[in-house]
Amino acid sequence: MSNQLQDYNPSGIGEVNGNLLGLPCDYESANLIVFGVPWEVTVSYGAGTANGPQRILDASTQLDLFDFDNPDGWKQGIFMVEIPQDILEKNTYYRALAAKIIERLAQGKQLSDTPDLTPVLREINQAGQQVNQWLFENCQQAINKGKRVAVIGGDHSSPLGYFQALAAEYTNYGILHIDAHADLRDAYEGFEFSHASIMFNAMKIPQISKLVQVGLRDISHDEVQMIDQSSDRIIAYYDPAIKQKLYSGTTWLDLCREIISHLPEYVYISFDVDGLDPKLCPSTGTPVPGGLELEQTFCLFRELVNSGRKIIGFDICEVGDAEWDGNVGARVVYKLANLMDLSQHNS
Repeated sequence: MSNQLQDYNPSGIGEVNGNLLGLPCDYESANLIVFGVPWEVTVSYGAGTANGPQRILDASTQLDLFDFDNPDGWKQGIFMVEIPQDILEKNTYYRALAAKIIERLAQGKQLSDTPDLTPVLREINQAGQQVNQWLFENCQQAINKGKRVAVIGGDHSSPLGYFQALAAEYTNYGILHIDAHADLRDAYEGFEFSHASIMFNAMKIPQISKLVQVGLRDISHDEVQMIDQSSDRIIAYYDPAIKQKLYSGTTWLDLCREIISHLPEYVYISFDVDGLDPKLCPSTGTPVPGGLELEQTFCLFRELVNSGRKIIGFDICEVGDAEWDGNVGARVVYKLANLMDLSQHNS
């Protein structure tokens, strides 16, 4: 435990010191480094998730630090790097440009019509690539210093650079993906790094051997086809099928164990909050009725740790610009941080 945490009272008042949970850590002393990525350029429904990292940070000081799975989890040291304001500013600029493209397509017109929007699309794709590169470099730097990493989006395109950094570190890992959407669209609306294309892009990374998706309930024909033709590299647990099994007497615990059985030893958790029942994060970008309860997801993650697998990283994305959503998001971040810490002790 770092010197800063030695005299820290976890039952005291959460200080508003610019760090998650008000913990007295810095980059050097923390074991877990958290990057906020305030980026939602391609969202096609509700906006506001670019403020998700700030909302989670603001809400986090209200949390009590006793965690039922890992009571001393806070001792690992958690540090959130300052949210990059230049990325937030670029997000605002490119978001307005992307809206023109989305509007044009919604009218059934070509991007090449007058005025020609194809150069604008190219510019947006380039900006997305730069954000990915920024995250890749920062994650790799932290991993090389022996630290664990977490990412808070933004929309679900946010963690791609982190997937790539982990691929440089691990020859084989799986993704456990909580989401209402499969995110398997190829350059949705022309945006190479669309929030709806994150798992399509992940599947281009050969080190990711398995994608297990849970809670899907708003999905296209092409995505179902991609899942069905993936030779079990992608396994989907659709929300209606999950509910049907639960209604007919299967226990959630048994289902969790079945879901986890598909995953390799090293697992990354990608958590889109719209995978949850929308009452939990109503301000998320694309809410869908149905979904999981928060404790259901925690039970799933707990079983992942109990299975002896290691959580090597996680992201939480699509948290909307509202106080309640930030509150729920902060709890997800802290729970995953503590379960990841716990899983590191699995031999």
